[in-house]
Formats: sequence, C-alpha cells, structure tokens
Amino acid sequence: MNEKLLKNIRQVEPYVPGEQPQQKVIKLNTNENPYPPAPGVKRAIAEFDVDRLRLYPDPTAESLISVLADNYGVNRDQVFVGVGSDDVLAMCFLTFFNSDKPIFFPDITYSFYDVWAELYRIPYECQPVDEDFKIVKEDYYKENGGVIFPNPNAPTAIYEDLPVVEDIIAHNRDVIVIVDEAYIDFAGKSALELIDKYDNLIVTQTFSKSRSMAGMRIGYAISNPTLIKYLNDAKYSFNSYTMNQTSLAYGVEAVKDKAYFEETIRKIKETREWTKKELSKLGFTFPDAQANFIFATHPDYDAKEMFTALKKEGIYVRFWGSKRIEQYMRITIGTQEEMETLISFFKKYMSK
Repeated sequence: MNEKLLKNIRQVEPYVPGEQPQQKVIKLNTNENPYPPAPGVKRAIAEFDVDRLRLYPDPTAESLISVLADNYGVNRDQVFVGVGSDDVLAMCFLTFFNSDKPIFFPDITYSFYDVWAELYRIPYECQPVDEDFKIVKEDYYKENGGVIFPNPNAPTAIYEDLPVVEDIIAHNRDVIVIVDEAYIDFAGKSALELIDKYDNLIVTQTFSKSRSMAGMRIGYAISNPTLIKYLNDAKYSFNSYTMNQTSLAYGVEAVKDKAYFEETIRKIKETREWTKKELSKLGFTFPDAQANFIFATHPDYDAKEMFTALKKEGIYVRFWGSKRIEQYMRITIGTQEEMETLISFFKKYMSK
C-alpha cells in the first residue's frame, strides 16, 4: 500500500481473545460461567415481543440502571452501562485518561489495557508485580496520569485485600483510579465500599462471569454522579444506543434473581477449592485463586506441551507463553464433572 496512505492510518496490535471452538468440547479457556443464566432470563426470552426490535432501545438504559442501582444501594446517576465491561473500560480510557503523564497498570494483567492505551494514544507504564504476582502498591505512588488494575487480577486470580486497594486510591487523589472487578463475586470485599469516600474512584463489573451472560455483552461502572455524567457525555458523543432491547430486558431479570446468583457462585467456589486441592496433589503450583479460574504451573511438565495435549483431547484452557508466565496455563472453573475430567486427564498424562 502507498506509504503516504499508511502514514495516516491508525495501526494497533489487537487484543487476541480466547478460542471459541464450535464443536463440543470442555471449554475452560475464557472464564465463562458453566451454568445457565437465571431462570427469569429464560422466561424473558420466551416472552420478549420481537416487534420491539423495530424500535431504538432506551438510550438511557433506565430499566437496567435502576435495577443495578437498587441491587448495590446507590443512586441511578451513579451507574453507567455498556456493551460488556470491555466497552465500559474503553469508554473510561477515552474519557478519563487524557494526561501527558503515563497511566499505570500491572505488567501481568488483563491484556486489553495496553491495546486501549495504544489505540487512544495514551502513554502508559507497566508496574511489575512481585515474584508472587502480587501488586506492589508503592509502585503506584509515583506521579501518573491515571491508574487501572483488576481485582482479582487476571490471569493470576489474585485478590488484593481492600486496604491495599484503598491505599492505591488514596495515593492517587489527583487522577482517576479504575478498579476492574470482573471477578469480584468469586472473591472478597468490593471497592464499591469506597465509592462515597473517594471522588476519583470508578469500579467496573460485568454480567459475563458470575451472571452467566457473556453472550449478551453487559457491563457497568459505578462511581459518583459527576464522573458518570462525563462517561455518559462521551457515550452520547460516540453511540447513543449502546444497549440493545434484548440485553436490557434479560439483564434486568439476571439481577433480580439473587438466590440463583448466590447458588451459582457457591457451586463455582466449591468446585474451585476442590480443583485446587486436586491440582496440588498432582504437583501443580499456583497463586491462591480467588476468581473463577486457576493460574497453574508444574515444575516437571512444559505448559505448552500440556496445553497442546489437552486440546487434542477436547479440553481447552488458556496459554500465552508470554514473558514471566511462559510456563503457566489459566484454567477456568467448569462444572464439577468437567473438572473431574480435567484431573483425570492430568493423572493419565503424568503416568506415561
């Protein structure tokens, strides 16, 4: 192509999503929930009036925002929704990270952060996690243009206690701090407890993991009304109708059924703890997993070779082969039966 043309084209190294095999496999590679959405979602699907699809959806997403606000005990003007938390986070990058100073995030973390930074031409610096893959909070005391980190972190599954999170927020009062809580429902206390205390805090969450709705693409941010207004201003300047009619209807029902939500979380956490014990018996080591996945390595077996062998047997896990984590696999927690199949595979693999 003409070099003059290329000069004015925005080129970025794209995020690479996990594989989505179409054949029937044991799919433990993208941290999806192994259980179906709440029963109310199924009813809403059956009762949905398809004639509504000829109309634009509510640009304010009032029905979904209202049920989320009630669920978390905040006001409606403190909630922002988008097409998955990726959409919400991308909008946050666009809206809040506009300094000449670099934003900070961990060097081992969600690999979309550097993609958004490159896309929006935001300077950034990755702060190294320590030898145990934990965030070094003191590294975030330096001058910066904003901070973002997941809690629990991905792909490590490490949950940082709330005092650590608050310490980072408190040392960055002049910039926006985003705590990405895609996996918080499988872990401990949420940074939502700090929303009223810190006016620079934004917390994002998603329906893709704990609410079993990765296929609907629903995410949200909770903050103070001022920051949410800025997000909405950017959204309405970009795309007013981000949430479709079905996402709004099904999302509302997913939030309403708290009993089903809690039961699903309980099952996943129980299976996670069982899997951790079984992997340990086989010699695997991993950080203490507090998400719906385990970040595992084995001293005697090559991660890429295990990944390839698993795939041949129709068991998909996630492998990167990146610096510092080249011997790790990320294993999503599936059903108890799926995890038993995984453990059986490893036992056979290691008996050869």
